[in-house]
Amino acid sequence: MRFDGQVAMITGAAGNLGRATAQAFAAAGARLVLVDLDARALEAAYGAASDARLPVAADLGDDAAVAAATAQAIARFGRIDALCNIAGGFRMGPALHETPDELWRQMIELNAGSVLRTARAVVPRMLAAGRGKIVNVAAMGGVRGGAQMAAYSAAKSAVVRLTESMAAELRDRGINVNCVLPSIIDTPANRAAMPQAAFGAWVAPDALADVILFLASERARAIHGAALPVVGLS
Repeated sequence: MRFDGQVAMITGAAGNLGRATAQAFAAAGARLVLVDLDARALEAAYGAASDARLPVAADLGDDAAVAAATAQAIARFGRIDALCNIAGGFRMGPALHETPDELWRQMIELNAGSVLRTARAVVPRMLAAGRGKIVNVAAMGGVRGGAQMAAYSAAKSAVVRLTESMAAELRDRGINVNCVLPSIIDTPANRAAMPQAAFGAWVAPDALADVILFLASERARAIHGAALPVVGLS
């Protein structure tokens, strides 16, 4: 799975999964557009821009910011071959009937709204090129609801439905759209939040990144609208 000459745009690039995915693409020869809200975290993770990478601080809740980040990518590299929508967020909440509007809006916007906005900005570029790969990160929590997780579960379920709809719209135009459904990802934050858990059963970020890389590759050219569980031993 080589990506020589190709450009991968990764949102949430400063996070654990974003860094693992960027490393996997870089090792496969891709040039990188690294998008994250936190400019300092981007700099700490990747340093300054180079011939092979372009860190871009952007708020994925702002259409103009996403459009500007995409324009920077095109100006620097001339193309976007793969879009990996990794940015998102998780919060437990109260029972559904006690869920405040703020929590509902936050989960929907972080997880599904970010996919919508990057699609608006990037898909027209892919259509013009006649090809592209889009990989969204949903979650097993979006397959079935759980207590105190209604807003998050609904948002990740929306990511799956967006993936399916985009795949149906774009499959005949050279663009593959799929998503992954991880269980708990083995990150320092999750370990701190659940110190008694069996960490070895969780999904390692680099293992999940390998699956994302596959779905963004030509080896996945016949796959459209899939929601692929990546659950490790859990």
